[in-house]
Amino acid sequence: MSQVSSIGQILGNFQSLNADESLHDAQMEIRHLKDTLFVLRGELEDQEFNRNAAVQQAIQQSADDIQQLQGTATSLRDELESLRFEKDSAVQQAVQRSADEILQLKNTATSLRDELESLRFEKDAAVQQAVQRSADEIEQLKMTSSELRAALESQKFEYEAKLQKQKLETSDEHQHLKDTIGKLREELETKNG
Repeated sequence: MSQVSSIGQILGNFQSLNADESLHDAQMEIRHLKDTLFVLRGELEDQEFNRNAAVQQAIQQSADDIQQLQGTATSLRDELESLRFEKDSAVQQAVQRSADEILQLKNTATSLRDELESLRFEKDAAVQQAVQRSADEIEQLKMTSSELRAALESQKFEYEAKLQKQKLETSDEHQHLKDTIGKLREELETKNG
């Protein structure tokens, strides 16, 4: 816009000057304007080139950044997949360890249950044997007691019989002594008499 207005001013100047001078000045002005136009066109082309270069550089930089980000994203995705795989593997191993431990605990529980049943059976058998031994001992003690009672009864009977016999003998002896005393008294009275 500023160039058009300056051309308008130049044309106005042409009319006020005389024709030769005006023509020469106009030619000089045209040359100057062409040079200015050429310089401006060169600067414009340089600016366009620089702008295009800057755009290209920005596009290249963006492409590099995008490629770098894509590489980072791919690397992160790979790392995430690796972590997911490791996590799944760790979970699988933990599940397997838990299953193994559960199986081992079940086996241990079964073994302990069997051992408990065996101990219970052995205890019942031992109790049964102890009860049988006690019953046998009680029976033996009853028999011994019965035998001792019978022996005691027999001894008591014998003792009572002996005591009775001794009483009888004592009574007979007592009577004999009385009789003897009576006879001796009579004899004594007869002698003294």
